[in-house]
Amino acid sequence: MTSKIYHSNSESATIKTATDFAKTLVNGDIVCFYGNLGAGKSVFARAVIRALCKDIELVVPSPTFTLVQMYDAPDYPVWHFDLYRLEDEQEIYEIGWEEALGDGIVLVEWPARLGALMPKKTKNVRIKIEVGEDDRRVIAIDG
Repeated sequence: MTSKIYHSNSESATIKTATDFAKTLVNGDIVCFYGNLGAGKSVFARAVIRALCKDIELVVPSPTFTLVQMYDAPDYPVWHFDLYRLEDEQEIYEIGWEEALGDGIVLVEWPARLGALMPKKTKNVRIKIEVGEDDRRVIAIDG
């Protein structure tokens, strides 16, 4: 699978990449975010949500503790899952997973926690901190 590679030197550059990426999304897309803690997955996801909701000032809290947040975007719902604290993949059904897959765009941080429940068709955003460069990121997008 071919990835598009982007280089980010700042949070604002990451936000710009995410905003542009959001324009490519359509109803039914599932986006999985990969990267270490602090790589910028939440920054990227927030920018996508704000773009889809057409509100750059929208408050987008991290769903780390709630595991999921849903947004009523103008065109379709946007679901933001953060599965870092998910202990068992079956717990996903308790937080609206089936409903999310039925309509809207689904954003998933820490998708490996889904195990065998990982959807077959996803778009993937992989964010890596460049070695020795705290502010620089390599962002690979495929799918």
